[in-house]
Amino acid sequence: MKRRDFLKQSTFASGMFFVPQFLKAFENNPMIKPFSHKKVVIIQLKGGNDGLNTVVPFNNDIYYQQRNNIAIKQNNLFKISDEVGLHKSLQPLQKFHDKGFLSIINNVGYPNPNLSHFRSTDIWQTASDSNEYLQNGWVGRYLDYTKGNPYNAIEVDECLSLMMKGKTQNGLAITNPKLFYNSMRSPFFNNVVSNYKDAHLSEHNLGYLYNTMIDAKSSAKYIFEKSSTKSTSDEYPENLFGKQLKTIAQFINSGLETQVYYAGLSGFDTHANQTNTQERLLRIYAESLEVFLDDLQKNNAFEDVLVLTFSEFGRRVKQNDSKGTDHGTANNVFIMGKNLKKQGLYNKLPNLANLDKNGNLKYEVDFREIYATILDKWLEVDDVAILNKSFSKLDFV
Repeated sequence: MKRRDFLKQSTFASGMFFVPQFLKAFENNPMIKPFSHKKVVIIQLKGGNDGLNTVVPFNNDIYYQQRNNIAIKQNNLFKISDEVGLHKSLQPLQKFHDKGFLSIINNVGYPNPNLSHFRSTDIWQTASDSNEYLQNGWVGRYLDYTKGNPYNAIEVDECLSLMMKGKTQNGLAITNPKLFYNSMRSPFFNNVVSNYKDAHLSEHNLGYLYNTMIDAKSSAKYIFEKSSTKSTSDEYPENLFGKQLKTIAQFINSGLETQVYYAGLSGFDTHANQTNTQERLLRIYAESLEVFLDDLQKNNAFEDVLVLTFSEFGRRVKQNDSKGTDHGTANNVFIMGKNLKKQGLYNKLPNLANLDKNGNLKYEVDFREIYATILDKWLEVDDVAILNKSFSKLDFV
């Protein structure tokens, strides 16, 4: 029985939270798989990474004509085909590409794109149309659908993004499992939670807030104790992004039941002096991701992990007068995993001779097709129920 079918048919799925005791009752039955061991690690390159200087068409004359100061020369990239090379800062990922663990999906976007960082990020996080405003994210709706524990989706950050918020269930924002556990045990927090049934508080319809706090408290002990069983000796880069991936690796390697993780690297809004900034940020991304993937492989955990890297939009094709690029539209998305069906370039690079009226790339792949594929083929749930409509499936996994 597929997981999505089990979730539809089970009375537990329709009215109760899954609990570990319930899972144990079924773990020896090969016909029933209520939980998937598959995990998704979502990484956002915040600010709008310049995809055209990340995946470089080094034989394209238009590319060099439009970017006479910032175009990446052939000696500053490593080639993955006769026409395409990756920025030299991504060199740490070459070994994964060569092993078939990387698929690059080009021309990803959505109809009527919005060039605001905040609005476009909301669109990517909620999987909405550009003229549709949703108050819950696609991962949050995944939690609603599976009726799982809050720790089934964790954002390694101080606060929770819209992506992780559902209608009835939210994920958790955690930077340090020990600090999170200790904060849930503080006298103040315990006093607040203990007053949940106070009549005065109930008058103010604070039930949802208190249920969220109770969920966090019940999750904190499990996360801390489970993650404490595994530590890493790998040397992660000493930066915020490296620390985020180190925490996620600790969670995954310890066997935490979390299925979706979310982390981000900021600073990609390169309107001026783009070359040095992007080079530095892509190096941070690649060096941290290299250690992370090596860590998972050494712990035999990479098999069930899919890494999705996106940015809220790309940059304009023509450079500006400040040796940078302005907000654009379509971009590339990186998918990394051990079980990819199509390695390397998933599809063709953008056609630089066929831009929109503003000089931006035209999208060919709706980003929600990627989400639908991950939900349907990887996490094995009903993608239509979660994304609110049907999207075509891709063939990368």
